[in-house]
This record gives sequence, structure tokens and C-alpha cells, in this order.
Amino acid sequence: MKDSDTTENTATEALASLPRPGLRQDLVILMKVRLNFFVLVTTFFGFLFYSGVEIHWMKLFHTILGTAAVAFGSAAFNQLMEVDLDARMKRTADRPLPSRRMDPLVAFGLGWILSAFGIIHLAVQVGNLTAYLTAITLAIYVFVYTPLKRISSVNTLVGAIPGAIPPVIGWVGAGGSIGWEAGFLFGLLFLWQLPHFIAINWLHWSEYESVGYKMWSNGDVTGRKSGRLAAMFSLVLAVFSFLPALVGFAGILWTILGPLLALLMVGLALKFSRDGERASARRLFLFTLLYLPITLLVLIFSWKN
Repeated sequence: MKDSDTTENTATEALASLPRPGLRQDLVILMKVRLNFFVLVTTFFGFLFYSGVEIHWMKLFHTILGTAAVAFGSAAFNQLMEVDLDARMKRTADRPLPSRRMDPLVAFGLGWILSAFGIIHLAVQVGNLTAYLTAITLAIYVFVYTPLKRISSVNTLVGAIPGAIPPVIGWVGAGGSIGWEAGFLFGLLFLWQLPHFIAINWLHWSEYESVGYKMWSNGDVTGRKSGRLAAMFSLVLAVFSFLPALVGFAGILWTILGPLLALLMVGLALKFSRDGERASARRLFLFTLLYLPITLLVLIFSWKN
């Protein structure tokens, strides 16, 4: 109890020393706009993979708009459900809900309006399958992943599912069907997220553990466990990257660079597992951020429609 009180007091003191954000900034934080930017980027690339050079721009606009609305709405629900824990962590204590700058009813209303608008918009303007996929993403993220974070470290695997669906939404929104290509896009995003979030978890493991989140990196002072897990998932990603060549929807450029990029991630993860340095964990994290756009660009230039 004393450790918990200390953590909460530290977060409160840090909060008091920070300048007050305005309403616009609070909305950006509530909707996790920066994080959800990756959601929209992968949705766009999924659309682009199916469309090729003949892009239906209005359909792309409606797909992005509907997906963005649901992503922003789900972020609001997520923060409503975690407000008590966010208030006890220094990195999240200044969010609009734990800092009490925003009424929970306002956040709840925004979450419902954005989510409902997004799903209905996709159903009407794009297609029922995109609406179903988006609703599934919302349901898993809000009602399964979010509460599971307090129960089991399996939450990282579960949380990677809604994070991997957006490129499939883009693919289907452009007119594609669920098949090998859509499955590969899902698998690529699913596997990429695991070393990415392991690096984040380890960098903040003591804070996560102090408030009751169940993460793979909890108690991993040396970083060996986290580094090995990240290396294992990165290796699986490297092997998985050969699938397009085997099925025949990507050329030689991807066949060489796709697995190579994942193997570079393996090397960074292994280095982190050996030295357990924060600098090594940060390098791994930063590489995962670079990996995604580079990989998507390489894949788009190698994609066979």
C-alpha cells in the first residue's frame, strides 16, 4: 500500500508542476490522435495495396473517415476504463480524465458518438464488411484487451489483434476480399506490434507493475526475458515475411528486404537481451517505429496486383 501511495503522490506532484493544456490538446490526448495516426496509415496502405494506381479517392476518404472516428471513439472508452490507473502513473496522470479537466460523461458521449458514426458511415458509404471489421476491432480493444491488462500478460497478444485489423479494413474498403493478401497484411501488423510493445513495456515496467498491469516485462530488471521475447517474435516475423514470395503476390524486392528488415530487429532485440541497457531498449523501440513505414513502402513497390 505504501508503494502505491508513493506512486500516486509522485504522479500528483508531477501533475501539479505541468502547464494546463487547452481543450483542443485535451481532445487530442483523449482520442490518442498520435497513436491512431499509425492506424490510419496502415488503413491507407491496405487500401492502396488493393487499388494499385487506380485509387477511388472518395471511397478512400470515407474509409479513412469512418476508421478514424471509431479509433478515436475507442481511445476515449479505453481511457474511461483506465482512469483510476492513469491517475497513479506519472506518464498518464496529466491526461484530461485523471486530471479532472474533462467530465467523464463528456468523454463517454464523445466515445459513443464517434464510434457509432464511424461504424454507420462505413456501412453506408463503403460496405458492410468494413463496418463489421471495425466493430470487431472496437469490441476487442475496449471490452477484451483493456480489462485483460489487469488480469493476464496475454493482453499483449490480444491487443495486437485490433492493431492488425486496420490494413484489412483498407483492403476490403477498396474492394478486396479476405484471402492470402489480407491475411498477410494482418499477420505483418500483428507480429510487428509484439517487439514494439515489449520494448515499451520494459521501458516502463516498474510503473506498469506498480499500478497492477500484467505485462511480460514486469519484474524483468535485467531485460533478458523481454529481449529474448522480442527476438523470438522478430524471428517469426522474418520467417513470415517469405509468405508473399511463396504465394506469389510480391516480387524479389520484398523477398530480400522484407526478411532482412525483420532480422535487423532480431539483432537489436538480442543486443538488448545481452546488455539490458535502456539505450538498447530505446534503439529497439525506435527501429520498430521506422520498420513499419519502410516495410510498407518496400511492400507497395514489390506488390503484384
